[in-house]
Amino acid sequence: MMKAMSDVTQILSRIESGDPTAADQLLPLVYNELRKLAAVRLAQEKPGQTLQATALVHETYMRLLGPAGAKQPWDGRGHFFAAAGEAMRRILVEQARYKGRLKHGGEWQRVDLDSACAVSEPPSLDLLALDEALSKLAAVEPAKSELVKLRFFAGLTMPEAAAALGISLATAERHWTFARSWLYAEMADNRPDPP
Repeated sequence: MMKAMSDVTQILSRIESGDPTAADQLLPLVYNELRKLAAVRLAQEKPGQTLQATALVHETYMRLLGPAGAKQPWDGRGHFFAAAGEAMRRILVEQARYKGRLKHGGEWQRVDLDSACAVSEPPSLDLLALDEALSKLAAVEPAKSELVKLRFFAGLTMPEAAAALGISLATAERHWTFARSWLYAEMADNRPDPP
């Protein structure tokens, strides 16, 4: 595992210096982690999500290392996966906005027959509401917003996120507690009243 992390960092450094073969060597090393990250993100989506984990990974990879992302300086593995988490968040938000357009079904929702017949439905995450709340948090508490992105979208552990942000683990845990409470309150305030 440690060798793979050092390999990723070395390949990212080679990509930054312009090595054309380095991007081809990076995908096999990071694919499984990106796939797991994508699967977790998609599991948190509302039912009816049509984007598959493989497509999300490929779109993310293209955004990070495609023609526009090829010049990105990476500060190591943590920075790469933080950027991957942010790219996945943006892709999912774009997808949710696209599906919400009137000409693409608007308020109509695809319903799976098995889940429609279930006794109780597990709570699903409203990605657009989270994105809006996260943008508001970023305006008032940018460091706490970045921590949420690293934890929620990039899938980093608390120690990894603290290291990526250059803060102590205790500070990261305080920020995480505050951000979760703030986001919950913000999203609860914007939830429509039940009929």
